Amino acid sequence: MDDERVHGPGGQQRWPRRRPFPWPPPRASREGAEPDAGRLPWRSTALITVLVLAGSAFAARAQEDQRAPLDLFARVLLLVACALLLWRLRRPVAVVFGTAAVVAVYLGAGYAYGPVFLTVAVACCSAVVAGHRRAAWTALGTLWAVRLLVAHWLYRWLPPAGDDSAPFWQEIVVAGWAVAIVAIAELARIRREQWARERAERAQAARRRAGEERLRIARELHDVLAHSLSVINVQAGVGLALLDSDPEQARTALTTIKSASKEALGEVRQVLDTLRTPGDAPRAPAPGLDRLPELVEQAARAGLTVDVTGRAPRLPPHTDLAAFRIVQEALTNVVRHSGSRHARVRLEDRGSTLRLRIDDDGPATGAEAGGSGNGLAGMRERAAALGGTIEAGQRPDGGFRVLAVLPTGAGGNQ
Repeated sequence: MDDERVHGPGGQQRWPRRRPFPWPPPRASREGAEPDAGRLPWRSTALITVLVLAGSAFAARAQEDQRAPLDLFARVLLLVACALLLWRLRRPVAVVFGTAAVVAVYLGAGYAYGPVFLTVAVACCSAVVAGHRRAAWTALGTLWAVRLLVAHWLYRWLPPAGDDSAPFWQEIVVAGWAVAIVAIAELARIRREQWARERAERAQAARRRAGEERLRIARELHDVLAHSLSVINVQAGVGLALLDSDPEQARTALTTIKSASKEALGEVRQVLDTLRTPGDAPRAPAPGLDRLPELVEQAARAGLTVDVTGRAPRLPPHTDLAAFRIVQEALTNVVRHSGSRHARVRLEDRGSTLRLRIDDDGPATGAEAGGSGNGLAGMRERAAALGGTIEAGQRPDGGFRVLAVLPTGAGGNQ
């Protein structure tokens, strides 16, 4: 078969590759660098700072008789805890331990309970989402342990003066808040991983579709150019041989060359139009078996007599196109690789399948007729895409046969 390579228009030398989606982003490193860690989260951190400062002031007034009042040191601790959140995307492990340490000092100084714990919750969620679950749990557990020590033992020596031990029922509430923070962080991590996985699957599907489209276009260009150039090559040889002895016949050969090249240019333009505007409908209908007489006529101009028997049923567009291209490629290879000037095309409608059989009497000329070039590979790909089969090989009498079985119903994959 044909061994000449015909590169499709998706080759690297002609069109740059385009990624259909900007995802998936690069994976975070073990140090905690997130894909969006290049920018500091100023807006969210500013909002958290306002909430923490305002909420802590309100909590201090509500707990005025129980906890120490907010002084300059307390406000510095609140600002430091909030400021650390600016680096929660770049250094989530350091931030979660840093906020936990600042809040532990805040509790040890006897200041009012309040939204300062929000800083630890946000840092914990960021660390878990970034993949540092153990660090987040460790920091949260350490802060809880510090709180237990302060509330049930160290309160005797820490401000405020005259403080009593906290009731143990409060620990149930604190434990509930800790579990809630861990659960929210884990849900955020799972959801983020699910989004990343979906984006990766969509990107992979888009790359697969793009590859299939490039392969389809390359196959179309191969079939169009191989057939037309074979006719042109044969007629050019005839024209050169008869240019002096039979100018009229040479003129006929040149007319055939002009007609074949014009038709090839039209089909190539149609293929390229579908590439440039993949969402638009084609300007001209795709060829099908109704153009088989034209194919026979073109083969006759190349010196090949083709006998056609049988009639094709009404086929879906993709099946019709595949059947036409298979016959076209088979006849092209007879012209190029067979010493026979006679071929037979038989169409058999078997209800759910269409059988195409193309025979020539051989013998093969030049390269091995059965080769492993793009022609036979393209025929097999077309048949396989529709759920059909292709058999091609030497006949016992020295000729060559191509046998295609294509489904005629809606069971094709295209």
